[in-house]
Amino acid sequence: MAISSKYNPEGLEQQWYNKWIENKLFSSVPDERPSYTIVIPPPNVTGILHMGHMLNNTIQDILVRRARMLGYNACWVPGTDHASIATETKVVNLLKEQQLSKEIIGREEFLNRAFDWKEKYGGIILEQLKKLGCSCDWDRTRFTMEPDLSEAVIDSFIDLHSRGYIYHGTRMINWDPIGKTALSDEEVIYEEQQAKLYYVKYQIEHSNEYLEIATTRPETIMGDTAVCVHPNDDRYAHLIGKNCIVPLVNRIVPIVADDYIDIEFGTGCLKVTPAHDINDYEIGKRHNLESIDVFNDDATISSAAGIFIGEDRFIARKLAAKRLEELGILTKTEDIVNKVGKSERSKAVIEPRLSAQWFVDMKKFMADYPEVLSQVMNDEIQFHPQKFKNTYNHWLINVKDWCISRQLWWGHRIPAWYTPSGEVAIAKTPEEALKKLADKSLSVIDLKQDDDVLDTWFSSWLWPISVFNGFKADGKKELEYYYPTNDLVTAPDILFFWVARMIMAGHAFEGKMPFKNVYFTGIVRDKERRKMSKSLGNSPDPIELMNKYGTDGVRMGLMLSAPAGNDILFDELLCEQGRNFCNKLWNSFRLIKSLDITEKRNSYYTTYGDTIHDWMQIEIAKTTQVVNNHFDAFRISDALMELYKLTRDDFSGWYLEMIKPTFGDAIPQIDFDRTVAMFDELLKLLHPFMPFITEELWHGFDQRDNQFINQQKWPTFSINLDQQTIHLEVFELVSEIRAKRNENGISPKVEASLGINSKNSEIYLAASGIINKLANVATLEGADENAFKVLVGTDEVSISFKNFVQKIDIAVVSKEIQRLNSFLNSIDKKLGNEKFIANASPEVITREEQKKADTLSKIDSLKKQLK
Repeated sequence: MAISSKYNPEGLEQQWYNKWIENKLFSSVPDERPSYTIVIPPPNVTGILHMGHMLNNTIQDILVRRARMLGYNACWVPGTDHASIATETKVVNLLKEQQLSKEIIGREEFLNRAFDWKEKYGGIILEQLKKLGCSCDWDRTRFTMEPDLSEAVIDSFIDLHSRGYIYHGTRMINWDPIGKTALSDEEVIYEEQQAKLYYVKYQIEHSNEYLEIATTRPETIMGDTAVCVHPNDDRYAHLIGKNCIVPLVNRIVPIVADDYIDIEFGTGCLKVTPAHDINDYEIGKRHNLESIDVFNDDATISSAAGIFIGEDRFIARKLAAKRLEELGILTKTEDIVNKVGKSERSKAVIEPRLSAQWFVDMKKFMADYPEVLSQVMNDEIQFHPQKFKNTYNHWLINVKDWCISRQLWWGHRIPAWYTPSGEVAIAKTPEEALKKLADKSLSVIDLKQDDDVLDTWFSSWLWPISVFNGFKADGKKELEYYYPTNDLVTAPDILFFWVARMIMAGHAFEGKMPFKNVYFTGIVRDKERRKMSKSLGNSPDPIELMNKYGTDGVRMGLMLSAPAGNDILFDELLCEQGRNFCNKLWNSFRLIKSLDITEKRNSYYTTYGDTIHDWMQIEIAKTTQVVNNHFDAFRISDALMELYKLTRDDFSGWYLEMIKPTFGDAIPQIDFDRTVAMFDELLKLLHPFMPFITEELWHGFDQRDNQFINQQKWPTFSINLDQQTIHLEVFELVSEIRAKRNENGISPKVEASLGINSKNSEIYLAASGIINKLANVATLEGADENAFKVLVGTDEVSISFKNFVQKIDIAVVSKEIQRLNSFLNSIDKKLGNEKFIANASPEVITREEQKKADTLSKIDSLKKQLK
């Protein structure tokens, strides 16, 4: 059968993926092998594949495929997150198109429609992950709102509440006026933006005296219940304890003193609005001030404000400024830059708001489970790269209580049941709640369940446990086998949302850490360092990329630019490079398959065959050792680069050129078999990175029914890695000869003659037949007077070509001598520096001295050329 001249992944990739699925290649059940477990960071059920997903899941697949080859029972659990805010927004918008709302259709019908939407659209991203080649155990696919996982969430809430970790209280929270829900601190993103600072006069009661106050939010003046100054500010000492009049509403409020005030900021006076600022709220608690909420749920002005009722807050800001100006008490405005909190999901400007919500007592949690911090800091749980340990440490030391209630319908409804008198019971069902309540005259119909649902992250933090049904008695056996998981691959922006909380949940419910390693991917940026986004138009469609360059090409392109924890500067040219490498691999396969085979070995193979094979075997073994070390340190990009160079340069560039027969001849069977075996090892090493082409080529040499490359053992070697059958200088010499041919337009058919001045000339003589084959060299001992002079390491080599007269460019050689002399001066300065000699290690000094000797040798050789 003819082999196509180029690798064409179209059709081939789907064909192999189907075979993997049909043969249950990715399925895992507990057995006698050690487990290797990864749980996928569950993408939002609303999501579609983007470049961040591509990177994250490619890394996971590389780790899982290699683990299988290392003999582990590899289990990669896929699934999706119900994404409360994102999904509810999708369904609410669909209802709007039908002139409906969730309030009109009711909670039960809304949830039915949300589940219908999830069934119709929610699996898109998982199907896209299959196109990427992800080797997940798809039979284990989970969804955070499926019955078993929902039950786990409710059980964990009840358990934590009974242990005193969850409480209900009125606190200052972050309010999203678009989503109309509370948010945790971690769900608020702060952005710098242009703003105005308004200077407003507040009149002292029974006086013509005024206090001048600077504020960025005149629309909240109607909620002011005090003015605050610093107790040590002499400017206002005489006013402490007196009252002033709040503009616009003429409310009489006290002037209080508090250490929180920054004397240097603005005028040193602060208007205190306890209902709309966290710091004002704390001042209000200390001074027993009233809280007046001047906003409705949608951030329009409430009736409590008395004026501007129903206006949007930003319109109210302009109206308030205009009214203050008309009253003659707006003294000036300044343009400033300040940070404004926005909802990560809806992008709405957040309103600090007093609200009754459910919280996790994080300080109590950390006091009871200090290992949540210590295991990361002492590397029992290893972060890759380690720089994120400091971020983790800072967050946990300064951790705040976690607001876990959300004013939504799509999610896990809080298991709190209220009586008409306001008594509350925490229970899974109303029947269980009745048993906990003191009033035995009540019935189920008297109870009302809390309307709120739990934060999405409250289900996600259970993920490594709940996906194995770890909260159910019949799931404990699986959990013991697969938990703790091995590696977690995630983005650093959810370090607090998810990673830290999973570690907390692991200790709270299982008494152990949930994973051993956390690999943080970087942010995928374009080559101009801009974050990829739809609005900038710089985010390519991953599916289109895979269709254009093949999945293996795209995977390789991503990984070549993906050092752990550092931003990825993605350029589509990298995918082209990946595709070109696939073609390189394909062409190596075509070359090997095209060879004619003979049983006899000629003199070349008898003399050099084993030497060439041994050299390649050693190179593969050495690279494998380096690759294994990179994997151990989670330098996965570096591991791929080593294999890329091994395949492109050593195998395709040198080995195949040395071992293939001359035109018209055949390769001995023994040499062909060793060549195929060498290629086989390369395919296994490359497979985790490039699963499709390696599977295709691995099946290209043999009939391997119902066998797959991912089931094969990861290559291991027990050979002396220090032996050198072919020295590096041989390849450098061939490269120099080829370079001279190219520079001077000399045909490869023209014979070359060499003269080698070296203390180790035997390394060239031992490989003379190889040098002759690769560079058409007639002799190693007979260059003529027209020879080119080159250095191979420190060996002087003369290269002449039959019937070719060399013209030396004196200016070029002189310029090179000048450059080398400058370099020599820099080395002499370093070696003549007493401080350098005193502080440098002996190895460094020896290296510098060797550089000096090599440079002197090169200068001497060039001077001889000039002479």
